Amino acid sequence: MTAEEMANCHARAFAAQGRPWSAREFAGLLDSPYVFSSGNAHAFALGRAVADEAELLTIATDPSYQRQGLGREALSNFEATAAARGASRVFLEVAAGNAPAIALYNGSGYRVTGRRAGYYQTSEGQEDALLMEKTLG
Repeated sequence: MTAEEMANCHARAFAAQGRPWSAREFAGLLDSPYVFSSGNAHAFALGRAVADEAELLTIATDPSYQRQGLGREALSNFEATAAARGASRVFLEVAAGNAPAIALYNGSGYRVTGRRAGYYQTSEGQEDALLMEKTLG
């Protein structure tokens, strides 16, 4: 999957929630040997694994392909790749009001471990971020 494909999918998925990431930003991340992705042009997960920890940086599903299991599949493949790279835990942060993403993470075995107050800037002000974690294996 190319940086341009990621940026296009991300733009569609996050059209209503703020500034999507650019192809240049994705390309910069993908230049790192620690960063990897799973999925396709309709849904993908992007993150990094260093030592025994992985971080999910973003996950996106094109709205035209939501509710088909593509996001869950991309997340599961991301976790498998993270484990193959030696990670035993995955961390992520998610906007506290993003109910569909929180449901995906809860259903995939993540648990809330903390909260960052006012972390995300929104059109209505600020929104908290939930910190979530999952043990792999």
